[in-house]
Amino acid sequence: MVNPEIQGRVYPPTASYLVGREKVREFARAVGSASPLHLDPEAARAAGHADVIAPPTFAVVVQEATLAQLLADDEAGVDFTRVVHGDQRFSYTRPIVAGDELTATLTIAAVKQLGGHSMVTASSAITDAAGEHVVTAISTLVVRGEEG
Repeated sequence: MVNPEIQGRVYPPTASYLVGREKVREFARAVGSASPLHLDPEAARAAGHADVIAPPTFAVVVQEATLAQLLADDEAGVDFTRVVHGDQRFSYTRPIVAGDELTATLTIAAVKQLGGHSMVTASSAITDAAGEHVVTAISTLVVRGEEG
């Protein structure tokens, strides 16, 4: 069972992640996006961006480092072998652009018990090198309870 006392816990900011143009292109292809904004720097510039912009779900790449902090926290009691991803949401201030240097800070927004399972809502605030908000990635993890 997940320790309910981790609700409200804020973890230290992650190491910065430099968003590379080829990583954005690879991710876009992997999720089936053919948008020139994700693939072609000239098209992105014509649309007012400094470089290619990442598909909206790219934020999970940066968020992953924050979720690793949660999983490594012995006090949290999250058994990764029992985790099912329940929900994922994003709240953007602006798109992620190739060249961004992003840092994420994890806050445990909620810990609930439901039917023998734990539900952990983890909110990762992602900021750029200037400290400006880019996106908040919110994941709900379901940690299945022990069998019988």
